[in-house]
Amino acid sequence: MARSRVGIWLIGARGGVAATTIVGLAALRRGLVDTVGLVSELPQFAELGLATWDNLVIGGHEIRNVTLYDAAQQLVDVSRALDPRLVVAVKEDLDAIDANIKDGTLLNVGAKIAGLAKDELREKKETPRQAISRIQADISAFAKQHELADVIVINVSSTEPPFDDSKLPTSWNELAPLLETGECHLPASSLYGAAALELGFPYVNFTPSVGTAIPALCDLAEQKKTCHMGHDGKTGETLLKSTLAPMFAHRNLQVMSWVGHNIFGNMDATVLDDPENKKTKATSKDRLLGEIFGYHPQTLVTIEKIDSMGDWKTAWDHIHFKGFLGTPMVMQFTWQGADSLLAAPLVIDLARFAELAHRRGETGLLTSLACFFKSPLGTNQNDFAKQFDMLEAWTKS
Repeated sequence: MARSRVGIWLIGARGGVAATTIVGLAALRRGLVDTVGLVSELPQFAELGLATWDNLVIGGHEIRNVTLYDAAQQLVDVSRALDPRLVVAVKEDLDAIDANIKDGTLLNVGAKIAGLAKDELREKKETPRQAISRIQADISAFAKQHELADVIVINVSSTEPPFDDSKLPTSWNELAPLLETGECHLPASSLYGAAALELGFPYVNFTPSVGTAIPALCDLAEQKKTCHMGHDGKTGETLLKSTLAPMFAHRNLQVMSWVGHNIFGNMDATVLDDPENKKTKATSKDRLLGEIFGYHPQTLVTIEKIDSMGDWKTAWDHIHFKGFLGTPMVMQFTWQGADSLLAAPLVIDLARFAELAHRRGETGLLTSLACFFKSPLGTNQNDFAKQFDMLEAWTKS
């Protein structure tokens, strides 16, 4: 059983996903809601001794000038995604957690994300190593203040532009010195990952940003005997893709094209409205079909910002496939869900499972958590049912 309190340190701590996660945890702690949507609350995981709601303490990093209550209220007033009575009921908790949230870094986040930050952060000058040290000081102080046995660092911040790591050293001992002078332009998602892993804490990248996918950071995790996983939480349209695509494969129906059109209007949509940031997301959403089919149908993924949609993401997919005797057929589906409410329970699940893995002494990539990600690191398995089998097998080991 988890005997001590565990920290969840959220990168992007006042964004929509983080605010919903925090409201949810506070409501669970107060007994105001049930556990619908939480994978870790399924009966087969009941005997694992996962961290309880009362044992979880929240902190994080943020770049914008906003409070948690304001962020939650945005989901009430603009998106109508959260029950206003629930937000009012946990306001005291939100205000207390605000004290645990510190300034993040803007190093190599891209112009779109930097433009959302408060002025003093945009003016801040620091090397990557200085940013890592500052991040580590915040996390270490949080762990000490709250007497935490572990801290799970989870990146739920906005999607960064693509990053090419092909010319980086593949070992941490070679990469680390480059961070002192700024010769190495690691994006913020990787700096947060390096900060967590150096401290020996697990890191989970819930975003499409590169995070700890870099070989040198995988090396660092092994050196520090800690664990990590990513990337890009699988919440809606891609979840359906990873469930439906195996059906076509198992029935030997040839998919000729698969088009997905996504519209939504939250902060994530604002960032993804930039073509560079959108490229990172679209690549993550589009990769699994070829790996499931063993061939590559024509695909198209579009992501468009529609302000009036708020947090309600709508995806329309058109699947053109060939049946018996070569007859072309069509399947279409529409998926609509509150983006932050689809993601938040998975963040909680990942924190609980990552803490269990760390407590068990597991190191490196947690590939058994692949079912939570669009582009799971360390495995080419993208069939959702088989991924879930991996999770169940891991918890029984």
